[in-house]
Amino acid sequence: MKVVLAGYNIDSTVIEELKGASPRRDDATPETLSASYARISRDPRPIDQLRAAARAEVERARRSNQKIIFRMGHHSVAEHAVFNFDIIGVSRLALEEIEKFRLCSYTEKSQRYVILKNDFVLPEEIKKAGLQKIFVDTIRAQNALYHKLYKRLRPHIFTKHEEMAKDPKKHSLLNGWAKEDARYVVSLATHGQVGMTLNARNLEFFIRRFSAKKLDELKELNQKIYRLAKEVAPSIILFTEADDFDAKTYEDLKAGVDEFMSSKKKAGNDVVQLITYTPEADDRLVASLLHSSSSLPYEACLENTKRLSLERKKEFLKLAFRHMEFYDSVLREFEYVDLTFDLILSATCFAQLKRHRMATVTTQKYNPALGVTIPPSIEEVGNENEYLEMIARTNDVYSLLNERLKQGAEYVLTNAHRKRVLIKVNARELYHISRLREDRAAQWDIRQVVGKMTELARKVMPLTFLLVGSKDNYPHVYKELFGRRPKFDSPNL
Repeated sequence: MKVVLAGYNIDSTVIEELKGASPRRDDATPETLSASYARISRDPRPIDQLRAAARAEVERARRSNQKIIFRMGHHSVAEHAVFNFDIIGVSRLALEEIEKFRLCSYTEKSQRYVILKNDFVLPEEIKKAGLQKIFVDTIRAQNALYHKLYKRLRPHIFTKHEEMAKDPKKHSLLNGWAKEDARYVVSLATHGQVGMTLNARNLEFFIRRFSAKKLDELKELNQKIYRLAKEVAPSIILFTEADDFDAKTYEDLKAGVDEFMSSKKKAGNDVVQLITYTPEADDRLVASLLHSSSSLPYEACLENTKRLSLERKKEFLKLAFRHMEFYDSVLREFEYVDLTFDLILSATCFAQLKRHRMATVTTQKYNPALGVTIPPSIEEVGNENEYLEMIARTNDVYSLLNERLKQGAEYVLTNAHRKRVLIKVNARELYHISRLREDRAAQWDIRQVVGKMTELARKVMPLTFLLVGSKDNYPHVYKELFGRRPKFDSPNL
């Protein structure tokens, strides 16, 4: 056996310094990795020799990439080239679009941990329409209230949690709670930043999809990313122009709503509704586990499962949980069970939920008619009226912008504003979401939403969700099921 570390990501500044300290090299590109790996299936030479050949003939490697990707349709070779991008000074609204791509990795500046500094995007759409003053005045008023709320909330939270405040190690957490509640009043135009890692195949998809976006901010971002990527790896970033499918499909669907919608009765405003779920989910999960652990066909496993008593099914499922620790994922068979929820979420809450990219998530636009989320702490310090006055002012400005602009009115809305979200998760993913988002360290808004989701899930799938819950509560849930505590008893240490 021979294992070779073929390459790894390093900081671009280091790459440039290395280039500057040595003669010019044309092989400092991830394209050689893609080209060499593409030859593995048809060339008997060892992979390290294929890589050496690709580095020696970069132009040939590029032609090979283009042939394999364009003519033969094997886009998977582009997945061996990986890019990192620092995306700085984009709006929170833009970040929602950036982070829709589920096979990329993101680490985002958090408004929970960083004091905001009044920086925001001034959209080109606003400037072109001559609405700059009213927009800027509104954003500045929102930001001023943010700082006022933070100053009120910080001492209140320290007093409210007096025992925690005695421990200096908890001060950062308490301070974060003040920041995260104050931020509900800042706009979706607020600056954010994100580190993004993705392979070339997903980068090409990102560029093509963003080519169809309407907002000027997204168009500018796309041009900058494409220019940087093309300079380094032109042979594996090929299909970058928006097609009609990307550019027109949702517009056509929106235009067809009136024709095909026979009833426009408004639904209730329940924050969490369970819409659909896998029928006989517990039986199907047990049958899937029997299938993986036997030589029988699935239908025979399901038939056998249905003959078992509830207690026998539970005992069998406990075998799948017995050795689990709080950091373990439930078995893959849990992915055969699905649930779909209709949610009404604040921008703050959605910013966290959208990070769970293995779920299927589609959204409507932010809609002031759905009301806003008010942090309880703002009521506790007596600033609810001032908060709602700012929301009312924001809604008035949004209405004006929405009348005058085809795109961009949403920038002025706040983190408190809501939209409808449709999310489908399998049971395995909901376990993961629950572990992270129901934990006591999680933000209260998403903790409440996910708590309701798991409550509804347990009602329709009691066996499937025997061990669901937050990581801090995991030892308790485990003990209830097994009569003993798990090996790792302190997940938050």
